[in-house]
Amino acid sequence: MKAIDANSLIREKLSKGEKSPFRTYMELTVGRASFSRFLLYELLTTLLGPVPGGIGFYLRKKYYPLLLKKAGSGLIIGRNVVIRHPHKIELGRNVTIDDYCVIDGRGAGNGGVIVEDNVLINRNCMVLAKAGPIRLGKRTSIGSNSVIVSMDGVELGEAVLTAAGCYISTGSYLFDDVNKAVMDHKVYTAGPVRIGDHVWLGTRVTILDGVSIGRGAVIGAGALVVKNVPENSIAFGVPAKVVRKRD
Repeated sequence: MKAIDANSLIREKLSKGEKSPFRTYMELTVGRASFSRFLLYELLTTLLGPVPGGIGFYLRKKYYPLLLKKAGSGLIIGRNVVIRHPHKIELGRNVTIDDYCVIDGRGAGNGGVIVEDNVLINRNCMVLAKAGPIRLGKRTSIGSNSVIVSMDGVELGEAVLTAAGCYISTGSYLFDDVNKAVMDHKVYTAGPVRIGDHVWLGTRVTILDGVSIGRGAVIGAGALVVKNVPENSIAFGVPAKVVRKRD
């Protein structure tokens, strides 16, 4: 197990109250950027974020790349998409981020969030690089209402298909001291999550830290994956078990 520095978690920073509310908000949204970068962030997200229709798509496509570390051509960003620490976020060509998503690169060090070409992130998804990087490979599709939380790294290969409501998490709490709230225990991770090319995750699949899923595997709806799944395998259940190989 790998311990996670509590100081890297936003909840710890907020609870300590060591900085002014303005400075705390600034670190939450853009990190330790200059005031001019913060002002640009506020201006663009406030004025352009809620704009509906084609004019909204056009304005965000034209001006949001000013905030990002990198943005390829053909970018589509829906309404009210929340982008935090945009200087750590790289978007490839023809990336689509649907309405009401959250993309947060605040805790990922230099790795940040990398979204490769032709990726689709559907409505209401959360992609949170809390203490480790996130990479979404080419042509990957993230189903609506899905959550990806990285404490030690999450990597999805090429053409990964996830259905709605999937949850990928690399981090948990110790809970051995009954006199302490669980949220006051140390945070740890069993390692990064790696999902190979061409994998299909069914509706509401949950994948926990330290798990690798091999190329071409299929995970049935509602499965809880706590162990590695070999390539071209079909697995389902709680906990997930391999039932057969794909023919």
